[in-house]
Amino acid sequence: MNAANPIRQNTSGHIIRWKDSDGNLGGTFEWNLFLISQETFDEGGQMYGSPDGIWGDPDGRIFIQTDGAQPGGNNDQMLVADSKTKEVKRIFTGVAGCEVTGVAVTPDRKTMFLNLQHPGDGDPKITNFPAPFTGASGPVPRDCTIVITRKDGGVIGS
Repeated sequence: MNAANPIRQNTSGHIIRWKDSDGNLGGTFEWNLFLISQETFDEGGQMYGSPDGIWGDPDGRIFIQTDGAQPGGNNDQMLVADSKTKEVKRIFTGVAGCEVTGVAVTPDRKTMFLNLQHPGDGDPKITNFPAPFTGASGPVPRDCTIVITRKDGGVIGS
């Protein structure tokens, strides 16, 4: 255990925040722990783990994608955290066995694109998402891109 790894058996992971002290020259930096996954709950009171992808928008929202075992048997997901308050909200849950990865947004940030990799971990008995497809060897779950918008047309995550 040390300052960057504060939990002896950290099976859920954590996010470290880095700040360059040299105007983005990379000579020196400061850091702190932003979120420890096993101690962080989303707004529904469920924990998440295995943060794997991250993107910050200009308004200070931190989008977190997961890949791996989730506490409570939850599927991998996309969450959004407030960079000041550290409040975490779930905005998307993937299908069984998939990894939520890659994020892109339109310039107005009202449409978000993210990807699901290896749904069902490639096993059609777990899921055949996104639609029934039969390849040469039988049903095949397929990777896909998901498009997210808000019903009210607002900025994603706000």
